[in-house]
Amino acid sequence: MGVNNTDSDKTQEEEQKDLPKVVLFRPPPAFSLIGEESFASNKFHFLKTYDSQLPLDQFLSTHSHSIKAILSSGNAPVNADILQLLPEVGVVVTTSAGLNQIDIPECRRRGIKIANAGYVYSADVADMAVGLLIDVLRKVSASDRYVRQGLWAAKGNYPLGSKLSGKRAGIVGLGNIGYEVAKRLEAFGCFVSYNSRKKKPNVSYPFYHDVCELAANCDALIICCGLSDETRHMINKQVLSALGKEGVIVNIGRGAIIDEKEMVRCLMQGEIAGAGLDVFENEPNVPKEFFAMDNVVLSPHRAVFTPESLKDLSQLVVGNLEAFLSNKPLLSEYVDSE
Repeated sequence: MGVNNTDSDKTQEEEQKDLPKVVLFRPPPAFSLIGEESFASNKFHFLKTYDSQLPLDQFLSTHSHSIKAILSSGNAPVNADILQLLPEVGVVVTTSAGLNQIDIPECRRRGIKIANAGYVYSADVADMAVGLLIDVLRKVSASDRYVRQGLWAAKGNYPLGSKLSGKRAGIVGLGNIGYEVAKRLEAFGCFVSYNSRKKKPNVSYPFYHDVCELAANCDALIICCGLSDETRHMINKQVLSALGKEGVIVNIGRGAIIDEKEMVRCLMQGEIAGAGLDVFENEPNVPKEFFAMDNVVLSPHRAVFTPESLKDLSQLVVGNLEAFLSNKPLLSEYVDSE
């Protein structure tokens, strides 16, 4: 019996060695949140650079001919230097909706396909965006602290918040997530307008080509776009000034889309009314000035994570990798059209 089991184990190991390899540069958060086994497949095998003591370039060169795909997560770059070492790679699958860690032009040049998280996170992130906005306007977190600290009994009623219905909501980036935010805010009775790289066909919301003009014509600015060279610090002093003293900003995109230092200054000087932030410029480091501000609501980059969305993500990631290795269309291929 013992000999047979050993032979069986060897056969299984050999079969695993023969499978196409998918390389990981860092463990996706979902591995620890719902378990790596949720991403397992009998069609491929994960190679983890972070488990090897070899220098990265040596590790990749050693396995270059068996690595057919990259599973990208976090801020681990997938750039020209990496891709040059992996001539057999034909697809980059990412666990995120954003693609700022991936050199998209280089992938296009090499004929490498890209698949992102598609619609998996859209509903959860949109819910979070609206939740942050309501929290800032109605002072939910701030009034919770007020009650817990015994200040209601000691000092009396907490200052009033502002209603959501009737607010002019400006959405920066009307992609999958932005559109879900728009639908929710419309249901709350908000007047929605947007800025995007180009006007969306079949969308009735007013379009502003200039984000500064959008900010000047809204009460709340919700950042839903991805991070790129064009959008880095796009929300700058001029945009925040246009938003004005009664305006609030919500960011569920990427921290660096906003000039964070300028936003801190505007909040401290009362040049904007408040902020709801799930993302920050230098995560996990958050400006300490925020901690004393009752008009700022903070979340540790968790808008995308619910057990339901992570289960859907694991199925999508495995489905994309298996589809590519079977020469079938990707389930959520990224196209340059947003």
